[in-house]
Amino acid sequence: MKYSFLLAATLATFGVVACDKTVVAPPAAAPVVIVPGPAGAAGETGATGNTGDTGADGKKGDTLIVIPAK
Repeated sequence: MKYSFLLAATLATFGVVACDKTVVAPPAAAPVVIVPGPAGAAGETGATGNTGDTGADGKKGDTLIVIPAK
C-alpha cells in the first residue's frame, strides 16, 4: 500500500511530461516595401480624338402648346 501512492505519483508525473508541448513560433518579419522615387516630367499632350457620328437630323414638326386644366 505504501508503494501504490508512490507508483501513482510517478505515473502521473510521466503522464504530464509525455504531453505534447505547443511550440510558439516567432512572428514573421514584416515584408519590405519598395517605395518608388519621385515622379518624372509630364509627357506631351495627346492628339484630339474624333468626335464620332452625331446622328441624322430628326423630322421637323409642328409646335404643340399644352394648356394645363384649371
